[in-house]
Amino acid sequence: MTATDDQTSHTGANAAMHAPNFEPVAVEPRFPPPAARVDPNVDLGWMRRLWPVVRSHRRPLITGVLGGIVAIALGVAAPAVARSAIDAVDSGDRSGLNTLVLVLLGLAVGRFVFGAAYRYALFELAWEVETDLRALLYEHLTTLSFSYYDRTQSGQVISRANSDIRSIQVFLAFAPLICMSVLTFLVAFVFMLTIHVQLTLVALATLPGVYVVGQKLRNTVFPLTWVAQARMAELATIVDENINGTRVVKSFAAEERQINALAETAEQLRWTNVEAIRARARYNPTIEALPRVGMAMVLLYGGLLAIDGQVSVGTLFAFSAYVIMLQAPFRMFGFVILQAQRASASAQRIFEVLDEDPEIVDEEGAPDLVATEGRVSFDNVSFGYGDSDATAVLNGFSLVVEPGETVAIVGRTGSGKSTVARLLTRFYEASGGSIAIDDQDTHKVTLASLRHHIGLVFDEPFLFSTSVRDNIAYGAPFATDEEIIRAAKSAQAHQFITELDDGYDTVVGERGYTLSGGQRQRIAIARTLLENPPILVLDDATSAIDVTVEAAIHDALHGLLDQRTTILIAHRLSTIALADRVVLLDRGNVVASGTHQELLASEPLYVQILAEADRSEASEEDIVGGER
Repeated sequence: MTATDDQTSHTGANAAMHAPNFEPVAVEPRFPPPAARVDPNVDLGWMRRLWPVVRSHRRPLITGVLGGIVAIALGVAAPAVARSAIDAVDSGDRSGLNTLVLVLLGLAVGRFVFGAAYRYALFELAWEVETDLRALLYEHLTTLSFSYYDRTQSGQVISRANSDIRSIQVFLAFAPLICMSVLTFLVAFVFMLTIHVQLTLVALATLPGVYVVGQKLRNTVFPLTWVAQARMAELATIVDENINGTRVVKSFAAEERQINALAETAEQLRWTNVEAIRARARYNPTIEALPRVGMAMVLLYGGLLAIDGQVSVGTLFAFSAYVIMLQAPFRMFGFVILQAQRASASAQRIFEVLDEDPEIVDEEGAPDLVATEGRVSFDNVSFGYGDSDATAVLNGFSLVVEPGETVAIVGRTGSGKSTVARLLTRFYEASGGSIAIDDQDTHKVTLASLRHHIGLVFDEPFLFSTSVRDNIAYGAPFATDEEIIRAAKSAQAHQFITELDDGYDTVVGERGYTLSGGQRQRIAIARTLLENPPILVLDDATSAIDVTVEAAIHDALHGLLDQRTTILIAHRLSTIALADRVVLLDRGNVVASGTHQELLASEPLYVQILAEADRSEASEEDIVGGER
């Protein structure tokens, strides 16, 4: 993007100032968003909270329910027709037998068609709900503030987005089938009552015992399921941290220690799952056996009735078939209880994230920021990362950066330099004071427009596992190759990129670790320069770059910085030399401001900080040498 393009974008932003949603880069959505959201009422049960999402998929839901009802009706009718057919055989009614056989064949075909339809629809419903949950969870994660991620392990988030959502999907796929079985049970029960009341009561005699044992299984399995889900999240956290921190692990030769940590968590997960299996092994055989005892009682009592001529052989056959139908829900009762408890625990863990309110949000009706000049002002700003006053990083911080001015902020580690950049972009919210751009309070404009106007380059840049070209064009995905190369040349990255195996098409590794630290920083600088923001913040953005390369970058930046407001968070003298003015920060306050030469002459603290930085820089170069 050129300077002309930038002016055009500012004009476009001005025209869209009152638009409902600010889009730095207009992207045509390829997939529709979820039609419904989880019920926000935390007092409801997990299934009632999830119901709006399930209900939004009306077609598979209605198809599944109606198809299931028809399939059940056809299935329950089959034993009644078979009863009549057997009685027709007993009475020698050949014509009636032929008709009933044709009816049975029709019932079989109908049961197959409607059974397949409702199973397909219900599984489709389960997968669509899973997709919606993933979209809702990820969308909500993008709205949460940095403070949430500061206190939440990434493995916990990954576990919720994967295994927990999958547990709900499995339950939604199989629970409706069990509900259909329960409906079959009720319809069959009514049919049995119309045939013989006493025989029906005998068939149901063992079912109260099934309910009691099932409740014991539920009370045992639920806490174990909750613990198992938590252990899986811990396991995911350990794996995630070891993959991302593999360089630290290997540098300390701590592989064995990390393997032991993983083994310990895996052992805890194994124990929890084994205990759940033991509970199922203790109760499930009883749950499955009791209905079979009921069937034996039906055969005994019904056989005696048939011998005495009180019921026909066809009636006894129908009852045997209905008892088998009654058994179906109970054979799967243990499995459903286990899946229900796992889904309940998983849903509560997902709701924990969805119920988390973002700390930093747009005010109602907030306009978009239109930075025509780029004047930045901090007025008596206070902030701390903790709740205690003792953790305050900035305390009454005030600073004004005029349009087109380049200001370097210098201070010891912990003085609040990087915090200034984080507050300007509203990664965190100031606890006191105000921050404004062109006299527009940053708290009163939309976050998207605010961050679009500020280009922030960190000292440890993050690169995605994609091509170098895509990484540079991340903020301007429709940029031409010429614009991408121009930005790379300004960041002194073009030469090393062309030397890579596939040039700009080279895919960098995880977090860009196939490149050196200095190369990652140069790509990050190119990425920000391509977006061409009116306000630029470089947070030690050249700390890992060789001094010679840094000088070339500075030569290219000199012309570019004249066109924008720039804040340099720096400790290197070479970086400070880019600034029109230097601000000295100490204990969260500005203690001095002036040119580099003025501060050298008047501020001993400034001289001391530069000396310490020079000694640290020399020590690092002795250790690693050159670009890091």
